[in-house]
Amino acid sequence: MSQQSATEVAILGGGCFWCLEAVYLEARGILRVESGYMGGEAPAPTYEQVCAGTTGHAEVVRLEFDPNVISYRDILEIFFTIHDPTTLNRQGNDVGTQYRSVIFFTSPEQEATARKVMAEMAAVWDAPIVTQVLPAEPWYKAEDYHQNYFAQHPLQGYCAFVVAPKVAKFRKMFTDRVK
Repeated sequence: MSQQSATEVAILGGGCFWCLEAVYLEARGILRVESGYMGGEAPAPTYEQVCAGTTGHAEVVRLEFDPNVISYRDILEIFFTIHDPTTLNRQGNDVGTQYRSVIFFTSPEQEATARKVMAEMAAVWDAPIVTQVLPAEPWYKAEDYHQNYFAQHPLQGYCAFVVAPKVAKFRKMFTDRVK
């Protein structure tokens, strides 16, 4: 009888969720990626409300992963490589609290790992890391048209000029982690 491994969940925000989603969909050990919203006050927020910056939510990805294939630490190392954790409430031209760098942990172990990886990554960056580390809050899945967005719209301007370079960086820097 084979023993099925338990899956875990990681929730990360690092700018537009399309960028993170596109990268993690290519990572070995990631079983499911969903774009959504977390960390605000409004119940069941819409994309338009979140983009207006009035709900307090961040655009995030919810990753279901197999810890026997990819560790939470590996997920965080990818995270700190594909976005700039030193810019407060901003990634490139995306500005507002909805684009903040944030790790929503689901266990004390995840919190400890996040803080350890952040401390190690501080040596890599020229400016202080401003990533928030917070307990997971209610999760709101983004509208269906946001799911798997890059794969469906690779030639759309934002995808071609912002998302694609992040995917290419992941492929180059983490060749051993690409599916």
